[in-house]
Amino acid sequence: MPDIGRLLIGLGIVLILFGLFVFYIGKLPGDIVIKKENFTFYFPITTSILISLILSIIFYLFSKFF
Repeated sequence: MPDIGRLLIGLGIVLILFGLFVFYIGKLPGDIVIKKENFTFYFPITTSILISLILSIIFYLFSKFF
């Protein structure tokens, strides 16, 4: 059971860091924003790639140490 506790704490920390990252970084250059009169479309390509890279590194490190 202690392993589950470590995993939950680790996931909680990752979620907090992810939330702070999205809140402060939000819109990066390379993200697509299309604004019309009553419509706004936002597709975060650069943000998605960066988040994917960060999560891949985190999961790699978790697999090595846990």
